[in-house]
Amino acid sequence: MRFLTDRKRAQGLGSGRTGTEHHWKAMISSAVLVVLVPLFVFTFGAGLGGSYEEVLAYFGRPCPAIITALTAIVVILHCKGEADEAIIDYVHGTPGKLLLVAVQAFSYAMIVAVLFALVKLAL
Repeated sequence: MRFLTDRKRAQGLGSGRTGTEHHWKAMISSAVLVVLVPLFVFTFGAGLGGSYEEVLAYFGRPCPAIITALTAIVVILHCKGEADEAIIDYVHGTPGKLLLVAVQAFSYAMIVAVLFALVKLAL
């Protein structure tokens, strides 16, 4: 029988002191997405149905390209943050670290691909 107090048993298992920071980042990105997603839907919908040249000309304008880029970046970073939290909570040790690196690399590769595609459309 071990004579440990509740505090001693719980020591080292407490807060990692990052929950509030993650919560605020998630709330801010969610609030930004509340504005960006409807803008993106209307912007993207206005570009649908045109010929190839019309779509190129439409996304060559600054406003649709910027709204599309901002929406893609914020969505990818928001999903990356949520995936990071799930990995931190449920995968431990070396596999967890490798998964975090993989998620980060994949997220930034997706951002680069989206921005590259928009630049190709605009030019």
